[in-house]
Amino acid sequence: MSREQALGLAAAYFEGGQFQSDLAALVTYKTESQKPEQAPELKRYLTQAIQPKLEALGFTCALHSAPDAQGGPILTGARIEDPALPTILTYGHGDVVRGQAAQWREGLHPFELTEEGERLYGRGTADNKVQHLINIAAIEAVLEARGKLGFNVKFLIEMSEEIGSPGLSEFAEAERERLSADVLIASDGPRLRPERATMFMGARGGLSFDLTVDLREGAHHSGNWGGLLADPAMILSHALACICDARGQIQVPEWRPTSLTGDIRAALRDLPVSEGSDPKVDEDWGEEELTPAERAYGWNSFAVLAMTSGVPEAPVNAISAKARATCQLRYVVGTDPEQILPSLRRHLNAHGFSGVHITTHERGFFEATRLSPDHPWVRYVERSLTATTGQKPHVLPNLAGSLPNDVFAGVLGLPTVWIPHSYLGCSQHAPDEHVLKPVCLDALRVMAGLFWDIGTEVPADSGAGQQAETA
Repeated sequence: MSREQALGLAAAYFEGGQFQSDLAALVTYKTESQKPEQAPELKRYLTQAIQPKLEALGFTCALHSAPDAQGGPILTGARIEDPALPTILTYGHGDVVRGQAAQWREGLHPFELTEEGERLYGRGTADNKVQHLINIAAIEAVLEARGKLGFNVKFLIEMSEEIGSPGLSEFAEAERERLSADVLIASDGPRLRPERATMFMGARGGLSFDLTVDLREGAHHSGNWGGLLADPAMILSHALACICDARGQIQVPEWRPTSLTGDIRAALRDLPVSEGSDPKVDEDWGEEELTPAERAYGWNSFAVLAMTSGVPEAPVNAISAKARATCQLRYVVGTDPEQILPSLRRHLNAHGFSGVHITTHERGFFEATRLSPDHPWVRYVERSLTATTGQKPHVLPNLAGSLPNDVFAGVLGLPTVWIPHSYLGCSQHAPDEHVLKPVCLDALRVMAGLFWDIGTEVPADSGAGQQAETA
């Protein structure tokens, strides 16, 4: 059979309704990794939903416990046709964020797949169940068309990505031989435009922490004590204002990266940052001298995720004793993660805010990674996607968000190429999460074409030893 026939089989899987049925079955698993009581469900997803699919395709699978007690189970699978052939490692995560059922629109439920026009609603439809389902189905289409893949594949499906993948780095270190490969090709995150494929080769890192001003025990009457007691909310507000100016430009010197080089700027020059739906990009926010794409993919961004003082839902006439802001820095390669908080401490002290306390969050986060757009595997995948879709994909040196690419680029030393199957308006991590059916159909064809091509010929200069940059 031919490449076009493999693409046709992938499309038939979608058009015949099997794709939607399979996705509906995956969505029913309440794999909320933030809830300890859901631990049995995490294991059940791997052993009942994923392992049988892989074994039916000739994979030898094994279930593992994460080295970190906070981490969920990990499933590995391998289909080795010939050790002399190229080996692809791929990845997915079956855990999801909290369902938030009460906040979904009427008629929708996080753990029931609901079809409305071109949208399929349900928790995990975008992040990440649909993405590894598409890749498994594309492998099946190539196997059916050719009778073999023509390369080796290894799978890693974890169940704790949404809590920072605790233990995944240690697992990769201990299982280097099991996970050895020539390249990582995986799927997570959104396309920049629904109608056009996207590739990215790394991700921004992320670090979350609290800033707290704690001045005294209890609140005190604002009439009796106003003007006499320091207001923690005001102090904290001024401390935040010295971290970023009025348009959100970072003021901490060590947080301003030097890695936005000419080649990275050239790669980002014509990339969109919004697919045209809400919310619209605020052109007057962020680093003034940078384009929106450079701000999102080539620069660091600081955000206040939540902020409290007093009792916001029931304010009283009292000066509060404490104020807290939960903050986050998303950072690119070139930012030293070990110096993020020490440099903030120095900066706050220099501006007179030694009384603002910094507390790191227990939840782990991911380090920044990036692979050159000129890497042979990147150009190879780009050519394959172009051949399938008739248009060049958007190519990002790194995603604006964060994911555990540092495990594959840093620990395993692999070149890494990600091909996302969602879109920017998917309500990922929010109520009403959904995926677009046209994107799913296109993604099935894209991945079937790529896997067909890898089984035919891979770049001779693939440079499997060339590692991605890591922070």
